[in-house]
Amino acid sequence: MQKSSPLSFIGSLCCACSLAGQLHAADDAWWNPAWTLRQKLTLNTGTDGAAIADAAGGSTVLVRLTDANFQFGSTREDGSDLRFVAADGKTLLPHQIESYDGVLSEAFIWVRLPEVKPASKDSFYVYFGNTDAAMPAAAKPADAYDGDTTLVYHFGGRGTAPLDATGNGNKAENSGATAEGSLIGSGLKLAGATRLSIPNTATLEWKQDQPLTLSLWIKPSALQANAVILSRANGSSSLRLLLDQGVPVVEFTPTGAPLRGQPAAPAAAGAWSHLALVADGKSLRMFLNGTLCGSVDGGLPAFNTPLLLGGLATEAAGTNGFSGELDEFTISRVARPAAWVKLAAVNQSNNDVAQRTLSLGQMEGDVAKAQSKFMEHLSLFKDIAANMMFDGWIAVGICVLMIVVGWTVAIRKFIYLNAIEKGTRVFLKQWKHLSTDLTALNPDDTSSVNSLGGQMSAGDLALIAKSPLLHIYQIGSEEIRHRLDRDNNRIHGLTGRSIQAIRASLDAGLVHETHRLSDGLIYLTISIAGGPYVGLLGTVVGVMITFAIIARSGEVNVNSIAPGIASALLATVFGLVVAIPALFIYSYLNGRIKNSLSLMQVFIDEFVAKMAEFYRPPQEPDQPHGRS
Repeated sequence: MQKSSPLSFIGSLCCACSLAGQLHAADDAWWNPAWTLRQKLTLNTGTDGAAIADAAGGSTVLVRLTDANFQFGSTREDGSDLRFVAADGKTLLPHQIESYDGVLSEAFIWVRLPEVKPASKDSFYVYFGNTDAAMPAAAKPADAYDGDTTLVYHFGGRGTAPLDATGNGNKAENSGATAEGSLIGSGLKLAGATRLSIPNTATLEWKQDQPLTLSLWIKPSALQANAVILSRANGSSSLRLLLDQGVPVVEFTPTGAPLRGQPAAPAAAGAWSHLALVADGKSLRMFLNGTLCGSVDGGLPAFNTPLLLGGLATEAAGTNGFSGELDEFTISRVARPAAWVKLAAVNQSNNDVAQRTLSLGQMEGDVAKAQSKFMEHLSLFKDIAANMMFDGWIAVGICVLMIVVGWTVAIRKFIYLNAIEKGTRVFLKQWKHLSTDLTALNPDDTSSVNSLGGQMSAGDLALIAKSPLLHIYQIGSEEIRHRLDRDNNRIHGLTGRSIQAIRASLDAGLVHETHRLSDGLIYLTISIAGGPYVGLLGTVVGVMITFAIIARSGEVNVNSIAPGIASALLATVFGLVVAIPALFIYSYLNGRIKNSLSLMQVFIDEFVAKMAEFYRPPQEPDQPHGRS
């Protein structure tokens, strides 16, 4: 177990203090300061919501989280810090996470509410944002369902037998085909000839005339005659739940007459419909999409045999196996109220009425002010990187190397240019005071500098030493010294040929200074030109491998394709991160270097002009100044 760092402790303490200030003015007490964020959920059973006029009792409602109503970057990767609390700020509501995907920004969570009132707006909260390593564990996921719920199948497993989401452990005998992207996460796909067998257990054994509620979602691929959705047989007794051309039918023998629903709108092919059967020991009622569509007197027979989804144990004339998808299959050993059935049909659907029935408010908490879409999207890169393959990491590694080298060159070049520009400004200030002696401004001769340029500090002398203008000036001064007779044995002054030779030396010095200024910029040009191509190569190879894996596994769905494609595109992102800043930095540095080169060229022209003026040959009428 990891220990909390002092910084995290201080951060939590600051958060707690800020939350205390907020809670002072808030209507609802904050449940726990260790959870720094929360959102209010409102269950609307009024006419503009679920339109429930009667009491539904205790219910387990579905909370859909998407990027439109929730910031996934504010929670832990698996959503383990989510807690649901009643409006009183004290009662912790049990919940169960069916699926939580921060990459796709989608989560399906079941929350148990102790009571759902009719025609009202009741609130509760979801808390998150706990970064403490010693965070207390949540309640058991099975507690999200009451003790009267004997079986719940979310059909979330891929290639495995469906698991019971309650604590009863009613696992199916065989695994069915997984339907990706069903109504709520994944579902069960039936092809007519396939069926799912659920063994009999103590909690699934039905007594004579006992109360019972069956609830499930169906999506027929095509409308058939007498398509068997559910069946159970025990000797001469049998129970069949059928869909006859979109009309639900219940057949139970030997004591009961067939119950054929008369819905206002039968189930449609290719669309999800909620189907429920409620038995109270005296009658059977059938509901389609939350609306009562038929009832018949009689009770259920006793059963202690396996229960089948999608067909019959033995084929019977006039019936067909169900072809389509199933989702959220629930069995309760009580007769649920009609309001409970309607709430399930409305809340679990994905239409606009479901969004009005259960809505999420704005995020609250001091940390919420600092949260932004940018930070949320930035946190997704961690999840994307987790799916990156080896070839993608090679491309990313090369890009990171380019970034390190390029930015190192850029920082050193920034420092160098700033230094030479400061030295150049000091040098030009002294250059204006020169009159007749071009060798007077020599850092090695402090007295001569002071005599012409005034008093200069050691710092100014150090700055001048870094200026490329000084380097060019020193080259010119040395060339003049070589050509003048210091012992008065040679004629004072410079001929035109000497001046041309000195100018050639000054131009050579300009070339050396140009090389020094441009040194290292090649790494930035490599980053600009090569970064995108390296990233593109990583993306192309990653996409190619992803499709090869899909072709081998045979699974073609968003969940199998999206992570691989996203991680492959991350290589291109790194390539652009290399190239775009390098392009801006190169343009900026290149502009400053051009300015320095132009200034040096102007200085050379001025130096040559003054040299020709002050060091004239003796045959010219004026003698050079500053020489005896």
